[in-house]
Amino acid sequence: MPDTHGVRAFLLDVEGTTTPIAFVYDVLFPYARRELAGFLRAHARDSEVRDALRRLRQEHRSDGEGSLAPPPWPADDEIGPALAYLEWLMDADRKSTALKALQGLVWQEGFNRGDLQGQVYPDVAPALARWRRQGRSTFIYSSGSVLAQRLIFSRTEAGDLTPLLDGYFDTTTGPKKEAGSYRSIAVEIDVAPGDVLFVSDSADEVSAALSAGLRAALCARDGAPALTGAAIVRSFDVLAPGE
Repeated sequence: MPDTHGVRAFLLDVEGTTTPIAFVYDVLFPYARRELAGFLRAHARDSEVRDALRRLRQEHRSDGEGSLAPPPWPADDEIGPALAYLEWLMDADRKSTALKALQGLVWQEGFNRGDLQGQVYPDVAPALARWRRQGRSTFIYSSGSVLAQRLIFSRTEAGDLTPLLDGYFDTTTGPKKEAGSYRSIAVEIDVAPGDVLFVSDSADEVSAALSAGLRAALCARDGAPALTGAAIVRSFDVLAPGE
């Protein structure tokens, strides 16, 4: 069980940590893939969509200049090539910031229409409330966009959990497998790295957080492998249970 004495802030991954992996891969991702084409054609002039498409084209250019071979993107066309490139990114499960932004916008429509409802493990809401009572802060750090994070936690079966969260971070802060990202987050939330406990089901992410001086625990809800030097948790019930 992780030592939570002196922990001032929890930093939580989403997929496989607060939220079932199946919800992400079997509900959210297929929904975005199915709805993206109609969404882009309907909202191509929206400022958020235009910004995401601009970043998407930049990513495409970088991929084309490297060793990858993305689908072509002619200068005189936008939506069709963008969709082909988005499909290519999704097939590769790439952590593309532009893709995540567009997925978040699609999911926002889905949540607003009632097509989607956020899911969290049963122990998550009680833990968030418990840590708030203890005077600790809780932050989210996910590859999914901040918008997507807010949507998941605002409309769960346990109700709106966003009042129990103090902030959100995504890949605009930096890659989750790089120690520098965790140092940046510690600075942003104004908490010493050693007073932050990061929880994730990814051993690489936990290793990066430990390298940055954070405390970290590997969330093994689905039998994740052990990691030398990191505590293992299978439920949030064991995290600051009654301090």
